[in-house]
Amino acid sequence: MHILLVEDDPLLGETVEEYLSENNIQVKWIQDDRDLDYIYDFSQFDVIVLDLMLKYRKGEDILKTLRNNGVDVPILILTAKSDIKDKETCFNLGADDYLTKPFDPKELLLRLKALSKRKHKEYCVKIGDITIDIDNQMVYKKGEEVKISKTAWELLYLLVKNRGSIVPTERILNYVWGDKPVGDEIVRTYIKELRKILPKDSIITYKGRGYKLN
Repeated sequence: MHILLVEDDPLLGETVEEYLSENNIQVKWIQDDRDLDYIYDFSQFDVIVLDLMLKYRKGEDILKTLRNNGVDVPILILTAKSDIKDKETCFNLGADDYLTKPFDPKELLLRLKALSKRKHKEYCVKIGDITIDIDNQMVYKKGEEVKISKTAWELLYLLVKNRGSIVPTERILNYVWGDKPVGDEIVRTYIKELRKILPKDSIITYKGRGYKLN
């Protein structure tokens, strides 16, 4: 599970990050909420944990912006605001869960797991005789496991998440390779690897733009 934690309290943020990491959850922790502007692909996260009282922007405004921009990742509000009106506001803006401080870390963990399952409940994806098991990160052909590299899996996951839509090459580079100095050629190499596994014409190339999984 991959969590985005937006929390400006250094002690609480560190505690939550450490606890979740000990429970095999990958955490990207943002203390400065302005850094959200540099995240271009929120679909890489299974759940977003969002504080409301941040240094530069209200959590409610961030929540509204995320939903207005089409971000459909489950969002859990983690805040000291316990008034029912605050909860009503957040749920009306598209929050999926609401947990007030102070809280038991175990409860946070249980809520995150429940939200993650809700996100992934549709995922196994079938394409012809290929089954893609998102939760377990495995690919099967006619019931037999097909081995692919970690990088190829990340690319496949991104295409599956956006199936039916063109995924720009730049977005692929940012999602799979991050800040590594690589170019379009490496994307073509891994697309070729996936084409050897998937049914013919499953991946469509849009020259100069990107790729689409049918």
